[in-house]
Amino acid sequence: MSLSGIDRRRFLLTSGALAAGALGAPSILRAQDGPIVLGHLTPRTGFLGPLGEYAVMAVDLAVEEINAAGGIDGRQLQILKEDSVNPQTASTKAERMIERDNVMAIVGEISSASALTIAQTAERAKRLFINTGANSDTLRGSDCKRHMFHVETQNVMYVNAEGQHLLQNGLVEGKRWYLLTADYAFGHDLSKGAHAFLGRHGGELAGEDLIPTDATDFSSFMLKIRDAKPDLVALNLAGTQITSFLKQYGEFGLEFPLGGFGFDTASAWAAGAENFRGTWPCVWNHQIQTEKSQAFVKAFTAKYGKPPENQAWGDYMAIQILAQAIRDTKGTDPAAIIDYFEDPATKFDMMKTRDGYFHPESHQLLQEIYAITALPSGEAANQWDIFTTSGPLPQPDQPLETLIADAVGGTCSFSS
Repeated sequence: MSLSGIDRRRFLLTSGALAAGALGAPSILRAQDGPIVLGHLTPRTGFLGPLGEYAVMAVDLAVEEINAAGGIDGRQLQILKEDSVNPQTASTKAERMIERDNVMAIVGEISSASALTIAQTAERAKRLFINTGANSDTLRGSDCKRHMFHVETQNVMYVNAEGQHLLQNGLVEGKRWYLLTADYAFGHDLSKGAHAFLGRHGGELAGEDLIPTDATDFSSFMLKIRDAKPDLVALNLAGTQITSFLKQYGEFGLEFPLGGFGFDTASAWAAGAENFRGTWPCVWNHQIQTEKSQAFVKAFTAKYGKPPENQAWGDYMAIQILAQAIRDTKGTDPAAIIDYFEDPATKFDMMKTRDGYFHPESHQLLQEIYAITALPSGEAANQWDIFTTSGPLPQPDQPLETLIADAVGGTCSFSS
């Protein structure tokens, strides 16, 4: 029978088994009996550090649960964790994990710049990299890599989801937005997406400022916002900068509607019910009422004394997705797992109302997104439940592919 008549995944698995037999079964069996070693890199210091700590807690929980259930086909998971710090350090640590520790995959990261250097290192070594927090459209476009997959949603998905929510609430057509944009790849992507969304739906730009990533004082920008009198203040910031802005926004007494296109629930919690306001997109949060989401919330809260935030969810899901792939492909071969991830029939339970799946042309995991809206401080039930959650976006009758419309990161070719 010709290769075209054979299921590609079955062919890869069969040929891999034959090759193993030719090389000598005893040594291969010994390797397969040992632990499956994963590397975890994420920032644990700096302005993204608070998110990184949630990521670390989540991977520990995921590995603990998998090992307590007998591992993966009898093999235990082992996780090696490092602070990625910055792009250069992230690359160095990724290389060391691969060459010294022989990890089968690297999971994590939040900074898009660091994610790119990790992806380049993993690609050279032909090891998998599962991105759990970097949003840049370019990582799914012109900087894509065959061995890199994205559990975290890309910037255009947040813009399109949040934009639809704002459109439904009369805050786009004929309205003027003032943008504050973090001056690095993450912020730039969000800004381009926001400009495109405004243009498509009849909105206008009232003004925009680029914000250095080390900026902590927003007073001069508050004065500019006050003078511009926008219909919406839209933030393209990240990490602790969102928390600082929210606190200062309240101190200045500004009342313009507030929202943004990149957000982590840790920022809301750090700001507190008295300062958190506006509407924001979120890939997942602890209020999602599905059985598996609530089981995860219960387990995380029991272990750490607080609910998981969305970065914790992303790293937890990445470990679960890798575990599913290893089980279903019967091994850790990167080529077989890539083929499995790219197969349209492969679906993942995302703890939401719809399964997710990888877009084969960009390796972006397509999945539902939510919009969260701040509660008035007097209505907050506790320090965690300070917002309400929308239903899943897009609407049930719309394909998930609508979320990646008009991505700005260039075309992915998997050429490098």
